[in-house]
Amino acid sequence: MMTKSDLTDWSLEYCSQVLRGDIIASDKVKKACKRHLRDLDRVDDDDFPYKYSVKRANRVISFIEMLPDIKTGKPNKLALFQKFILSQLYGWREKEKPVRRFHKAYISMARKNGKTIIVAGVASYEFLFGKNPEYSRQIYCTANSKDQAKIAFSMVVKQLNKVMRQSPSIRKRIRKVREELTDEQSYSVLRPLSKDTGSIDGFEPLVGILDEYHASKTTEMMEVLESGQVLLDNALTLIISTAGFDLNAPMYTIEYPYVTKLLNGEIEDDNYFAFVAEQDNEDEIHDQSLWIKSNPLMEVNEIRDMLVTNISKKLNEAIAKDELNPTLTKNFNMWRATSGASYINEADWKATEKHIDITGEDVYFGVDLSRVDDLSAVSAIFPIGDEKFHCDSHSFVATKGGLKTKIERDKIDYHKLAKNGYCTITGLESGVIDLNQVIDYIIEYVEKNELNMKGICYDPYNSQMLLAEIERRGLDWELFEVRQGIKSLNEPTKDFRIQIYNRMMTHEPNPLLDIAVHNATLKEDNDGIMINKRLNREKIDPIVAMIDAHTEAMYYYKNQPADPFLFFV
Repeated sequence: MMTKSDLTDWSLEYCSQVLRGDIIASDKVKKACKRHLRDLDRVDDDDFPYKYSVKRANRVISFIEMLPDIKTGKPNKLALFQKFILSQLYGWREKEKPVRRFHKAYISMARKNGKTIIVAGVASYEFLFGKNPEYSRQIYCTANSKDQAKIAFSMVVKQLNKVMRQSPSIRKRIRKVREELTDEQSYSVLRPLSKDTGSIDGFEPLVGILDEYHASKTTEMMEVLESGQVLLDNALTLIISTAGFDLNAPMYTIEYPYVTKLLNGEIEDDNYFAFVAEQDNEDEIHDQSLWIKSNPLMEVNEIRDMLVTNISKKLNEAIAKDELNPTLTKNFNMWRATSGASYINEADWKATEKHIDITGEDVYFGVDLSRVDDLSAVSAIFPIGDEKFHCDSHSFVATKGGLKTKIERDKIDYHKLAKNGYCTITGLESGVIDLNQVIDYIIEYVEKNELNMKGICYDPYNSQMLLAEIERRGLDWELFEVRQGIKSLNEPTKDFRIQIYNRMMTHEPNPLLDIAVHNATLKEDNDGIMINKRLNREKIDPIVAMIDAHTEAMYYYKNQPADPFLFFV
């Protein structure tokens, strides 16, 4: 017999409450709701290949609400936002065949907001009752480390242990051998998986759950899952994670920008679902009524007060200690660098990203030549009028020791970046930096954009051969020596950051420059500051070259001759 709950359209209920303002939600969650309502209006269109089934969605919700809480043993009661997420994953189907619409999902919110209930529920349902394939379903709880991967897996095991005590039919089906559950009725398996796991025969994951993906340094686990799904038409890759501290992690550099564009309507991807509960700006942390944006579990009255109390304690302590970033990241789901000593705040850096036509502008170049077997960079700063600046950078990649080894060590895909024009891989068989490529790049860049060369700012260390080649070619470039010490770099380092903060310096979209800014920290003593890095393998060469260029560019407007016509204005 169908109950009222079985007929309730939880997605529609959540969307209605969010868009009416009854439930306060982040900008991205609002856009996810609007997307659902738009798609519902398209269901009857011949060119829209998907349909929405409340019955299918509620079947999964009902199952998960029957699973016991591992602490109390009582059935889980899902919040409305959790029902919305599950409804999206299971309610939307293809019209022509019984397979899911969304094959990839990105779900992100602050800590302790019920992510694991969703993970364990999806894993358990697919393990016991999944379809297509009917048999031999493979479900993997994955993470960057084996210990993390086992967290979600262990919750599934504990829940199913309680289920087996209540259900003789389920008890007969399931066997656990070490770190693997087997369903003897369908020959399906559920197990944890990490990069430390050895090879798996017949690897074909129907569902791969990437738990706390923010901790992954590479896309390796994502690629492992998706490469194993190519012959499955009902597969699901589920990213479920809080924000993190590594601003060069693929969750932040690849997936987060993609879902942002998806929800903004800048790109179309009918098979990718995104739910991002986050604070829309840092000022919102001072208004408790807005914390629900990143903590959607606050919609539940019985939980709200406890969350508010605990987060308030964390926030007050963080403010008192002047160490806000960990709280912003874990309790408000905002991406922030680990240390407060980061050179430039990520929000300010993102806010100044802008494409500008620099044709015909003046330009100062900074050159940072690292070891001949490492990364080098040429950065450019353009005074663009109204006392504003714009900047960009290009890197040069050595291959000594093998490019593949360098890509794995640096966690940077230089092949892709070179293809997209952000760097040049050395053409020398020795694998060292080719100084002719560096000089040729500057010449071609100046000529292509009809720039007025104001000078080259360089670190004298490792620059003898570069200077000799410039002289040999008879290039009439003004050269400025910039010694790498706090006394000489303090002023340009401070001024460049001030220009960014005041929105007087913009920068081109540039992944390698972004990586360098994310890696840059501050080194400080009585003489001032200069940029540094936390780890030796972290690359900061593009921003180092930028500061070199700014040692001269920063004086550009001060050195301009007075306008004689101002007298008549």
